[in-house]
Amino acid sequence: MLTILTSILPIFLIIALGLALRKGGIPSTDFWNLNDKLVYWVLMPCLLFTKISLSPLDKSALGLYSMTILGGFLAALVFAVISARLMGYAAPQATSILQGSARHNSFIGLALAANLYGPVGFDIAILATAILVPITNIVMVVMMVAALKQDSANRLPIAILRELGRNPYVISILLAIGANQMIGDRIPVVHEVADILGAGALPITLLAVGANLRVRAMAASALPLMLAIVGKMMVFPVAALCIGILVGLPQDVLQIAVVYSVVPTGASSYTLSKQLGGDAPLMAAIVTLQTLIAAVSIPISLAILLPLIG
Repeated sequence: MLTILTSILPIFLIIALGLALRKGGIPSTDFWNLNDKLVYWVLMPCLLFTKISLSPLDKSALGLYSMTILGGFLAALVFAVISARLMGYAAPQATSILQGSARHNSFIGLALAANLYGPVGFDIAILATAILVPITNIVMVVMMVAALKQDSANRLPIAILRELGRNPYVISILLAIGANQMIGDRIPVVHEVADILGAGALPITLLAVGANLRVRAMAASALPLMLAIVGKMMVFPVAALCIGILVGLPQDVLQIAVVYSVVPTGASSYTLSKQLGGDAPLMAAIVTLQTLIAAVSIPISLAILLPLIG
């Protein structure tokens, strides 16, 4: 557990630094707002493109890996839908519980895998990102638009397609998969530019995650917060572990899948909630609380789950 904690600590120190910089007005609130857009539209798509397009996709393990990762995602999704319905939450609150349970912070997952397992772990985690990000964004946009835009059912398909068509993660991953399959090698100039820009994605994003924490937002209702925590930090990783063991996923790959599945929900959930008309304050509280407790929950979860793999 000490090894896990020391591997995670640098990540959360960078997040804490981002929070301290924002509170100190360094450099300014406007900078952090624009910084989020820079990471979302440029830096992270470049990182995803360069890593996925050059990743040796092991087709023999890819199917089992997808079953494991997506199985955990589906279990968290079902838990969120059922629990929100049983509690009688309206669509805005229900969609926040949905995102809080099933979305993931790719940046922390990638950094954590790299710190624990080095470049090999980072590459396997990138593959998890390639599997989860398109599916997550498509499913979340479809479900949220369907839940929140019920008064315009005839225009629902158009709204869904519009949201999907402009998502930079989906676009970059689809381009990367196409380049991987059709070219399979570095593209002169294109990969050099993507390498340089992508190198700044993780450190800048971790700072931005800290800068966007809103501790006061945690005054929201305790039960929705707890449901999202259970869905993301318990249901998702336990389901992924069980499925991975059942399908016989290789041990090293399953370890990364579990590491990737215990991370908190993504900070971009707040942006999507705000854009689509969800309960943005509740979403901000969920993101904040999960990120804060992850420093404790991640090492405890990994200390319990990883020994079960062998």
